[in-house]
Amino acid sequence: MTKTDAGRDFASASLPRHLVRGVLGFGSLALAVVLLPYAWPVSVALLPAGLLALRGCPMCWAVGLAQTLSRGRLRRSCEDGRCTLTGATSGH
Repeated sequence: MTKTDAGRDFASASLPRHLVRGVLGFGSLALAVVLLPYAWPVSVALLPAGLLALRGCPMCWAVGLAQTLSRGRLRRSCEDGRCTLTGATSGH
C-alpha cells in the first residue's frame, strides 16, 4: 500500500462499530436540524459531534461502510500501472 492509499481508508475495525458511528453521526445531525428553531445552542453543539462521528462527512462514512464490508473479502493488487480486485483466499 502506498502512502497516498493509506489516507483513503475510512473503514472501522468492525461492522457494528461502524454502524454505531453512523447512528450517532446521522442522529446528531438530524437532531441538530430538528432542535435548531427551539434550542439553537444545543443544535450548534450537535453539528460538530455528528461530523466527528462520521469522520468529516456522510459520504466518507458511506465509503467506510463499503470498505468495512469488503475488508478481508477483496484484495487489490497493482502491477505495471493496472490495479485489479480479486477475492481473498480463505484459509479455512
